[in-house]
Amino acid sequence: MEFAHSPQSSIGIEWELQLIDQDSNDLRQSAAYIVDRVAGKPFIQSEMLLNTVEVTSGVHRHVAGCVGDLRTGLEILSDITDELRIELASAGSHPFANPAYQRVTDKERYTELVERTQYWGRQMLIFGTHVHVGIDQREKVLPLLKAVLTRAYHIQALSASSPFWSRTDTGYASNRSMFFQQLPTAGVPLQFDRWEELEHFAQGMQQASTIRHFNEVRWDVRPAPGWGTLEIRVADANTNMAELSYIAALIHCLVDFYSNEYEAGRDLPSVPSWFVSENKWRSARYGMDAVLIIDEHGNEEPVKDTLRQLIVQLEPTAEKLGCLNELAGTLEIIREGAAYERLRQVAQLNSGSLDAVVSHMRAEMQAERPLKARELSAGSTGRSLRGKSETTMR
Repeated sequence: MEFAHSPQSSIGIEWELQLIDQDSNDLRQSAAYIVDRVAGKPFIQSEMLLNTVEVTSGVHRHVAGCVGDLRTGLEILSDITDELRIELASAGSHPFANPAYQRVTDKERYTELVERTQYWGRQMLIFGTHVHVGIDQREKVLPLLKAVLTRAYHIQALSASSPFWSRTDTGYASNRSMFFQQLPTAGVPLQFDRWEELEHFAQGMQQASTIRHFNEVRWDVRPAPGWGTLEIRVADANTNMAELSYIAALIHCLVDFYSNEYEAGRDLPSVPSWFVSENKWRSARYGMDAVLIIDEHGNEEPVKDTLRQLIVQLEPTAEKLGCLNELAGTLEIIREGAAYERLRQVAQLNSGSLDAVVSHMRAEMQAERPLKARELSAGSTGRSLRGKSETTMR
């Protein structure tokens, strides 16, 4: 299995967006028409469901370059979605849309996935942010993957934005991560010591007709051999551009830091697979209040404490990569709360209205920054955030 050459620590971002009906706040199944209308234009792709479009950046040296591409993609989309009375928004899930009503994009690989996975495949009403970081040598990939796994679920907690599912508060900060791992090749990555072991795994899975191509392995952190990157897929879709840039910067710095440690001959951290799985669950359940396992010995630490230390550790790397302000932005999430906390607060302030939650998601997309639950006045975007709605939590 070849691994394409990429400049070390180049970066690209993929952001899955929801197509929201401006009048009902429900999802619209219009992606095929929209993607057809933008054919030939950059930064926009279809996804598994017709309620989703993905904006993608080109390859850059800096997070800011990726953000510029994503903004361009949003502008291109808005020219069409405005005509359709559709608004773009995002989060790890839509709080009240019925998974049974969602249609699959007319592509063979998606149809086969749903046919094989049945109920769970039909429940994949989820949205994520994926960050690719270039790796210049194949021998680095697996050690870097292991090292990133020691902090991947801290990133999951920072990005968590899917507490609601099919009109229910699930009690999880990231219910998306729990749903996604139901697919047979998704979730916590396997950890290998040598590239040949990964090749043997991929060949065996192909021989057993589990996958056709390695890109059907949908781990939270995975090598992307065709791009020459390590792809970090653990994050829920961000509700606004600012927090997307903060989390992308943290990922960018983390991979670059471990790459430099590897080149300097220093040992990279790792944790056993059973601790990785436990961290995934704790992070999904408790979000920023989680206490995660931080080393191979089973020592634990509150996720906020670990993140504060990590940000300080990564500041020289961020200065080198030109994302010092973005990295510092992660402290705002620690201080003010993650997206899942804001969305819950909106529901609580509006008598359990999930309609208000979607309006808040729309407002954050427009503002390009997190908004406090009380910050919006009635009628400031879409439907009123203060009126009652028929769409409430059970």
